[in-house]
Amino acid sequence: MLGLSVVLLAACNSGNEEIAKVIEKKETAPKLVEEYGYILNNFNVIRDTVRPGDTFGDILNANGVPQSKIFEVATKFQDTFDVRRMVVGKPYVLLNAKDTTNTTQVFIYEKNKVDYAVVDLRDEVKSFTSEKPVTYRERSASGVITSSLSETMAEQNLSPYMSERLANIYAWTVNFFHLQEGDRFKVVYTEKFINDSIPAGIHEIKAALFEHRGAPLYAFSYETPMDSVGRSVIDFYDENADNLRRAFLKSPIKFNYRISSRYNLKRRIKYYGYKLRPHKGTDFAAPLGTPILATADGTVTKSERRGGNGNYVKIRHNSTFETQYLHMKQRKVKVGDYVRQGEVIGWIGMTGNTGGPHVCYRFWKNGKQVDPFKQDLPMSKPMEEELRPAYFNYMIPLKDQLDCIPYKENNTEAILL
Repeated sequence: MLGLSVVLLAACNSGNEEIAKVIEKKETAPKLVEEYGYILNNFNVIRDTVRPGDTFGDILNANGVPQSKIFEVATKFQDTFDVRRMVVGKPYVLLNAKDTTNTTQVFIYEKNKVDYAVVDLRDEVKSFTSEKPVTYRERSASGVITSSLSETMAEQNLSPYMSERLANIYAWTVNFFHLQEGDRFKVVYTEKFINDSIPAGIHEIKAALFEHRGAPLYAFSYETPMDSVGRSVIDFYDENADNLRRAFLKSPIKFNYRISSRYNLKRRIKYYGYKLRPHKGTDFAAPLGTPILATADGTVTKSERRGGNGNYVKIRHNSTFETQYLHMKQRKVKVGDYVRQGEVIGWIGMTGNTGGPHVCYRFWKNGKQVDPFKQDLPMSKPMEEELRPAYFNYMIPLKDQLDCIPYKENNTEAILL
């Protein structure tokens, strides 16, 4: 019996030792960390941001990457990662080899909170773009204007981009520079979250109600079928299925501008001896580099630099209307491009004959330059009759949802639905 006890005790001790080893292995095994599609445990990870004077070549050269590979990336992969467009302050990640060389094997550049570019330098160099896992949550908010829309947004702990989105939606119905105290809004929108936890900004506004001077103005985002160039179109419509947009924006500049010179056929200038020098455009002064927007949908017919016009773009909107945008610092579009209303086509500059940064906005009707502010401009194309039943089925529940949102006048969080 004594011998049997010794054997059993030894077996138990042996078993306990094995269990302890298993437990120890489980406790010491490192947790696998996956990010950007790579197991980070397999690399020495360096996180940094682009600093003034940094270049892609300098960063990789300092981490052992040969010049031949750096040159290959710079010349071969501009579509996915243009090394010339690295922005100071943007984060990047280096995945370096876990050996004595510590050479960078993968370079990751974060374009924004969601999108990033990857340059894999192992073996055959390759580059691609991807995005972090994003989820969307529906939220609602409301507010009453006490001074300005942006201040009200701040009081309600809402993103400043909400002001810009609402200004775009109601560009033809509400003058956001002349709001009245007591004007108020409600909005249903979706917000982006990275990895279910990190806020990444507004995704889209689904529905809005803006009460201006006591008049309720509804707006519902709705996607209609393919347009004339084969694309689906998302626009905002009211409760009667009328489009909120007019055919033309009032200004090719969104914010922070002033009209420095109006359309004037009787203009006389002291510098030229008060001789008659008609001005057939409207000058919108704004800081250098301010984006210039297409005021309506259309096709680019001119995009060039010529004489006193400097860099300019001309757009044909239909058989009746054309617009032209002069003195650009840089043009973003080329002849033949189809642009949508509000799309950036260039940036404010001082090219050609100009005494300061501005865009000279010219407007043609039936081949004749006219004053856009004195034209009875048409509304955007209305929704087709056959599309309206589906629109109303979509819109009515959203309208009910908007109507049920209470107005908040104090500093409270947006309601999470």
